[in-house]
Amino acid sequence: MYETLFAVLMVIALGLIAGSALGLIIGFLAGTQMREWSKMDLRAKKINAALVAICSLAFIAVLAWYSLLR
Repeated sequence: MYETLFAVLMVIALGLIAGSALGLIIGFLAGTQMREWSKMDLRAKKINAALVAICSLAFIAVLAWYSLLR
């Protein structure tokens, strides 16, 4: 029981960390992410938040798929 719960929480945590990192890197390379959040306009903030959310969901899906096959 606890092993399954731990596996699910680990997939979510690792997916959020990896997705956040990749989303911020993509935003920085695309020029929408700045070093200071307060210097960004609302459009850039929304784009970066969407990048982080999409990348996190993608990583969670891939890790969940991999954990099911293992």
